[in-house]
Amino acid sequence: MTNYPVLLAGEWREADATGSFQAVDPCTGEAIDESYPVSSRADLEAAVNAAAGAAEALLDLDAGVRASFLDAYADRIDANADEIAERAHIETALPLSPRLRDVELPRTTGQLRQAAAAVREGTWAEVTIDTETNIRARLGPLGGAVAVFGPNNFPLAFNGISGGDFAAAIAAGNPVIAKAHSSHPGTSRLLAQEASAAVEETGLPPAMVQMLYRLSHEDGASLVSHPAIGATGYTGARSSGLTLKAAADGAGKPIYLELSSINPIFILPGALEARGEELVGEYVTSVLMGAGQFCTNPGITVLLKSEATSRFVVAATSGFEEAEPGYLLGERVVSGLGESVAALVASGAELLTGGNPVEGDGFRFQNTLLRISGADFVRQPEALQREAFGNAGLLIEAADEEELVAISGAFEGNLTGCIYSCSEGTDEALYEPIARNLRRQVGRLLNDKMPTGVAVSSAMNHGGPFPATGHPGFTAVGIPGSIRRFAVLECYDNVREERLPVELRNRNPGGGLFRRIDGCWSSEDVSCE
Repeated sequence: MTNYPVLLAGEWREADATGSFQAVDPCTGEAIDESYPVSSRADLEAAVNAAAGAAEALLDLDAGVRASFLDAYADRIDANADEIAERAHIETALPLSPRLRDVELPRTTGQLRQAAAAVREGTWAEVTIDTETNIRARLGPLGGAVAVFGPNNFPLAFNGISGGDFAAAIAAGNPVIAKAHSSHPGTSRLLAQEASAAVEETGLPPAMVQMLYRLSHEDGASLVSHPAIGATGYTGARSSGLTLKAAADGAGKPIYLELSSINPIFILPGALEARGEELVGEYVTSVLMGAGQFCTNPGITVLLKSEATSRFVVAATSGFEEAEPGYLLGERVVSGLGESVAALVASGAELLTGGNPVEGDGFRFQNTLLRISGADFVRQPEALQREAFGNAGLLIEAADEEELVAISGAFEGNLTGCIYSCSEGTDEALYEPIARNLRRQVGRLLNDKMPTGVAVSSAMNHGGPFPATGHPGFTAVGIPGSIRRFAVLECYDNVREERLPVELRNRNPGGGLFRRIDGCWSSEDVSCE
């Protein structure tokens, strides 16, 4: 079986391979009849060197060319949407419709187009001009490639060759070396074909977009720490991410990580009394959506012990038992979920339903719900915050309001935290201390809605304190915020105007760019008086 070629320096070429692998159909557990290469260090070096040349060539191109590429790429994905979504469905078992074709694919092209608009508008670069000292600054490209590692659970919107990190890195003016995820190499190949065609169509340097399918762990660490690499964006498992972070930190290279999150939910007594049945439906739907394989899946839900809570637990358990378990992305996801459930039980959690893999073909696990007391959670919060990635949830029952607040202060860093409260105001006294605790530990605080959806909004923060991410000050979703991760602060002191980047010159390029001139935002030209 012949390996598919890799995309290097603008060409599809045979990999310098150290081995090969095949994706697996999660519905059957059988290998898909296609072979992909494990690239050697030689492929890695070729990609990094080609990207360095592309970064240099970009300095002579107008930013509008990058914007044109992002738009053209989005158009090409839309034109081939059915084939791309179908391949993603085969490789991940995620529902073709509405999940992939109708939701995730439009989100993917929407991100690319938002990034293109941000490039044209330019305010993301935070141009700052001090006329008294003649010092000028902007955010500019890193001068080397951004390596992007995509996850298994979003084959389109977070793919290394098409997702948010990719769009942000290109928008900031950097070439991308994408490392495809081994769960969906065929999807990545189809996307890379359209990206490569869009590069050629718009006149970007050929090595602007490159893709390798797999590297050894050692070579992955070498990539993120390479002297010529600009930065890395990574979404995936905590253990692998921290290994890459150690390598990047050791070389002084920026790396932006999205790791793991349990996304705690607090359902306060007034809300539960007012609309308990409705909240059961929201909870079951959110936990089991996509077989629980969302980074914003609500892994822990906290309630105050009461008759209403008992009814909620019974109804949620029935909802888990009645729903058909979805397919998980791979065998390792099944085994990892089993290990996490066993660890939670060993730490004192009561198994209400589920707890075992589903027998038969494919990768499935029983819908699993667990429960533990608030006192037990407060005694061992670290062990009970273990992420159970998949269709599983843990309920915590607090004995009283004081314990409920204490639980809210025991969480580690998360992407999201949510509080459901009564609209009549009866939960306000509890809301304030819980919200204050969660605010310090989550990137996005929600009220009265499940956290599963992540809107591609300029105000979105898809980030949070460690261990949800590697740095609490950045977001992986939301333009222009996500672009700034892949930029460097450039300062020009008394540099002659004709030598400055066009954004920093006296004349406003295009007339519409907002720049901070002597402390005030303005779209005017700089006065020469």
